[in-house]
Amino acid sequence: MTTTVWLTIGATLLCGVLAVLGVHAWSTGRARHEALIERLDRTGPAEAPGGRRRRFRGVDRRLRRTRLGRWITLRLAVTGLDLTPGEFFVGTAAATGGLWILAHVLFAPFFGPIAGLLAVWGAFGFLDWQRNKRIEKFINQLPELSRILANATQAGLALRTALSMAAEELDAPAGEELARVSDQLAVGHSVETALGELAERLPSRELVVLVTTLVLSNRAGGTVVGSLRNLTETLEERKETRREVRTQLSQVNLTAYAVPAMGLAALLLLDRVLPGAIDRMTDSFLGQAAVVVALVLYGLGVFVIRRLSKIDV
Repeated sequence: MTTTVWLTIGATLLCGVLAVLGVHAWSTGRARHEALIERLDRTGPAEAPGGRRRRFRGVDRRLRRTRLGRWITLRLAVTGLDLTPGEFFVGTAAATGGLWILAHVLFAPFFGPIAGLLAVWGAFGFLDWQRNKRIEKFINQLPELSRILANATQAGLALRTALSMAAEELDAPAGEELARVSDQLAVGHSVETALGELAERLPSRELVVLVTTLVLSNRAGGTVVGSLRNLTETLEERKETRREVRTQLSQVNLTAYAVPAMGLAALLLLDRVLPGAIDRMTDSFLGQAAVVVALVLYGLGVFVIRRLSKIDV
């Protein structure tokens, strides 16, 4: 045989050996990963830090391995809720089933799937509401945070030390978020990266201004006392303005949800006055189409009212 044939055979054998070694290394690593997860599940804390016992641990363990579970985990991480993905998933499923049955009994079988979809939408809407609520609380703490950073910087402390001190003195959510920033700085992350991730988790104009001020001052190496003092006063004024705007728009926001509630009450009243009216209405295609159109119009009305009453300060 020629030299080319021997080289071809040798290269083929080498590739085969490397492929076998690669598959063996991949399977071994995967087995170790699975064993580590199982060991953590068995030896991990059965109770939450606040003392609450975790439930549905098996569901939570399986759910975290899926794309849906990872997405729910990310949504829960920015809300500050003491819930696991498994608990949220089981709670949402139970609420969906309960509302489905309730709508089936009170109204008609046609309303069961609609109530189930509304339950799922309401569960994730609740997460968005908690996230916005957490952002609002954090914004209200920004003047105090800016004041602490200004005092610490004026005393000669480094920005990393000032952030750690603020994390210890402030309550949640600012204390928790700054503690996460301090942990990232402790393991080698830059100030710009850690504060940038904070701004992504809790997006707001006020926080972006504060982060930009801190990053630029840290990059340029100048003093930030004067900038933080001025920023503290500005944040206090914006805080009061936001509070006044929210008070003025509270009646409008209440109207946005009161109108659909009145429509639902009218539907229940109609079924009580004329028993079986909803069943007869949803038996035909035209009745079902009318119900769907009415629900879409109610939803569109809520959306339009919310958009018109949304004022960015």
